[in-house]
Amino acid sequence: MNQIIIRPATEADAGEMLGLYAPYVIHTTVTSEYEPPSLDEFLGRIRTYTAKTPWLCCEMDGQIVGYGYASPHRKRAAYQWSCETSIYTRMGCHRRGIASALYTALFEILAYQGYYSIYVGITCPNPRSMAFHMSMGFERMGAYHNSMYKFGQWRDVIWMGKSLRHHDGAPQPTIPYPEIRDSAFCREALAHAAELVHEPRGEQEDE
Repeated sequence: MNQIIIRPATEADAGEMLGLYAPYVIHTTVTSEYEPPSLDEFLGRIRTYTAKTPWLCCEMDGQIVGYGYASPHRKRAAYQWSCETSIYTRMGCHRRGIASALYTALFEILAYQGYYSIYVGITCPNPRSMAFHMSMGFERMGAYHNSMYKFGQWRDVIWMGKSLRHHDGAPQPTIPYPEIRDSAFCREALAHAAELVHEPRGEQEDE
């Protein structure tokens, strides 16, 4: 079995993660970008998001085969307990549980930080991604019809959501990710999630 590690992404990983992400921009509608970002822009995203929320990568025998992160759902104050998540798996490395493992770790850490809800937008058609997210506990929330134009076609974006905790009472402020990044809780969550990666099987996992 390959050596699997799930760990916090660092700025030194930016080039490798950008190389993993670029084919999704160029060849798919998974992302709404037309051109891959520059390395400086990608680094800026890592720095901005990790000031509050996790950005994780999955490493297999020293190569990054997937990464996932959380970002703010909206910027205004009342939305501060909700976030959006994104997962990308290296082309050719699907159906190994990489996306499931990264999501599992993200969910545990985000809940520990005090987040309540997470959301994901899925460009249609993508039944495989929708099935995967449903298997991870997401529910369909609605759609932005004809909201995205890529590859010569207008496309719907389906929004799915998942609750991390009960929505009862007034929430406490969330804990910034840097304050818990190196905690025993996070180390255990990452180690447990890494055990979920397996040899290729099935057809369900997406990204």
